Amino acid sequence: MLIGFVLLYLAVTIAIGLYAARRVHNAKDYLVAGRSLPLYINMATVFATWFGAETVLSVSATFTKDGLNGIPADPFGASCALIFVALFFARAFYRMDLLTIGDFYHKRYGKLVEVITSLAITASYLGWTSAQLTALGLVFNVLSGDALSLNECIMIGAAVVVVYTAFGGMWSVAITDLFQTVIIIVGLLVIAWLIGDRAGGAGHVIAHAHAAGKFDFWPKADVVQWLPFVAAWMTMALGSIPQQDVFQRVTSARDERTAVRGSLLGGAAYFGFAFVPMFIAYAAVVIDPGYTELFGSEDAREVQRILPDLILSKMPLWAQVVFFGALLSAILSTASGALLAPTALFTENVLRPFMPRISDKRFLLTLRVVLVLFSCAALLFALNSRSTMYEMVQNAYKVTLVGALVPLAAGIFWKRASVQGALLSVFAGLTVWLACEFNFSQALVPPQLNGLGAALLGMLVGSLAPQLITERHAGMRREPAAPAPKA
Repeated sequence: MLIGFVLLYLAVTIAIGLYAARRVHNAKDYLVAGRSLPLYINMATVFATWFGAETVLSVSATFTKDGLNGIPADPFGASCALIFVALFFARAFYRMDLLTIGDFYHKRYGKLVEVITSLAITASYLGWTSAQLTALGLVFNVLSGDALSLNECIMIGAAVVVVYTAFGGMWSVAITDLFQTVIIIVGLLVIAWLIGDRAGGAGHVIAHAHAAGKFDFWPKADVVQWLPFVAAWMTMALGSIPQQDVFQRVTSARDERTAVRGSLLGGAAYFGFAFVPMFIAYAAVVIDPGYTELFGSEDAREVQRILPDLILSKMPLWAQVVFFGALLSAILSTASGALLAPTALFTENVLRPFMPRISDKRFLLTLRVVLVLFSCAALLFALNSRSTMYEMVQNAYKVTLVGALVPLAAGIFWKRASVQGALLSVFAGLTVWLACEFNFSQALVPPQLNGLGAALLGMLVGSLAPQLITERHAGMRREPAAPAPKA
């Protein structure tokens, strides 16, 4: 019976996504929904894209294990990222009227910087997208009663997301996000009330968590603990700023004011609601302390089974339907955005320069083919990873923190930022970060902080030194091709 309801929900979601695909007439519709989303849809896309599998399953489980001290990246860093984008970047992004964030790097620095940063940002999405596919697989695996392996279920989940995202692009993402946001909020609030009541009431659960030290946020006055804590926060708060999905939500708004307000309201809603699954997960442990045994599993992904296992074993059928509907909504909304963003960036800023005369119809086809190919790459990553979704997402944003943030911020706020400075920043940031990753056991400072410092130094030295590399050497400017008018 439960599986039947889940299949019906998936069918409805796919139908909504395919219906929204009717609005796609050109590349601008596919990538930024024609820059026409009103505030309520824009806010819903921001919230739903951020509120994904790692929030419901992984962040909540990490909180149950380590408390607030174990989750500085999400929701604290993630919420700050959206606020920073709204306050400092949204207006600049919107006024440029670009299709992708890669177009910004091209307009500011030229083709070579555009290609390098676009490749770095695209690569960062492998971890995030894989986390969503892993979550879908975990849900299907639990629902099947382990009749299907986790890897088989991950492949099934990937197929579901690809179907409606490939056809409808940003329009499908936006409309399904609106539907899924309603399901997420209503569903998780109902489950929080039900499980909290079974655990002795919200007051008892909160008092239990407080007594266990789960609300201790700040690390001890020890640099060895402070540096990883700060690094984790910065990875999400700053590393997720130069991301295509954030850029798409800003530029999909119908006007500049909506772009700013949508990011602010979406970020605030995300921060507040992220604590609901944490409450549910901790209430689960209060109900059955045996779930803490999952913390010692060799496969880190097992800890993410706390909520699904509890719902299936102790909740009535109607509550199971509500929970898995909300959970699938959270996963699908994030997964679709995580597939579309790197597809747009790679196709527009890496492939399109080699296809200058391609028609808009052919470009749309290319976008869909790239989306399928990227999905396959993310699927392989998911099948071979044993990390939790929280860890996978954090690792993804390290790439953009060290390789894309500094050229973006300097390009907007520092007039002297140059092509040479941007290239040196990207090269120094990525090189130092990778070198430190392989020697982290001997390092006091986390690798991504070393990489960020190197990126800042590279930008300063490269921009202030005599300019040996200029825009002419780095590649001629390519203005983004104007999209074909709607039929």
